Amino acid sequence: MKVFVTGVAGQLGHDVVNELCRRGYEAVGSDIAESYSGVQDGSAVTACPYVSLDITDKAAVNAALSRFAPDAVVHCAAWTAVDLAEDEDKQEKVRAINAGGTKNIAEECKALDCKMVYISTDYVFDGQGETPWQPDCKDYKPLNVYGQTKLEGELAVAGTLEKYFIVRIAWVFGKNGNNFIKTMLNLSKKYDTLRVVCDQIGTPTYTLDLSRLLVDMIETEKYGYYHATNEGGYISWHEFACEIFRQAGVKMTVNPVTTAEYGLSKAARPFNSRLDKSKLTENGFTPLPTWQDALARYLKEIEE
Repeated sequence: MKVFVTGVAGQLGHDVVNELCRRGYEAVGSDIAESYSGVQDGSAVTACPYVSLDITDKAAVNAALSRFAPDAVVHCAAWTAVDLAEDEDKQEKVRAINAGGTKNIAEECKALDCKMVYISTDYVFDGQGETPWQPDCKDYKPLNVYGQTKLEGELAVAGTLEKYFIVRIAWVFGKNGNNFIKTMLNLSKKYDTLRVVCDQIGTPTYTLDLSRLLVDMIETEKYGYYHATNEGGYISWHEFACEIFRQAGVKMTVNPVTTAEYGLSKAARPFNSRLDKSKLTENGFTPLPTWQDALARYLKEIEE
């Protein structure tokens, strides 16, 4: 199987290409930069060829994909700076990447008759209530520009293709990039007390675990919408922070605050990021390990 992966310079794309190579598949990773040097600390690189690609350039997308002729495309590239996306001078670019770029890839996948995986987000919903969101729920009410443009990407994929997997994730962490865990550990070097929101509820997603699931998916034809985060139950960001410091052996006072009390964010955040993942097991996929276990493995990984 030949697989083209976008967003290889990000947390998830990096792990996906390495998982593909571990399984003996032929993979190509792509991103916007002219070259790619691997994880930010220089300790790891992807084990596959790299292609520079601007996904907003339809002609470039068509040329790159037709040249490689993949059996599947795993589309991880996206604008993910949620607050920055709210700036008026950035919104056109955000939409060009998350919606337009995704449509470009979907249309070329249709032309090549290949599978496509689109990585989406809990932000396509309004984040209200306490009931976990179902993967086939169509009650879309994004709260911010990021969520709206990711939804537009979803609709472009579903409206163009039949052979697609739309996989919504949340609270992502991986070695290749910045994330909440790294932020907490970095802040602990400067402060002995932190304020973390306690009224936004969800579950973390470790990219190393998710990458294995995504490759499992493209080995099948069980297409459709899915939700995928680690198991282990729903938690708040405050509870996540407390567990990070406990497992890392860092003495830290973490005070719970509401989103309103915390302030600062330009973009509205969902309070309810609970994603129902039962469709995974119903379709024969192995659920991700618990987030507590994932956190323990990740902390060891970033120590190396």
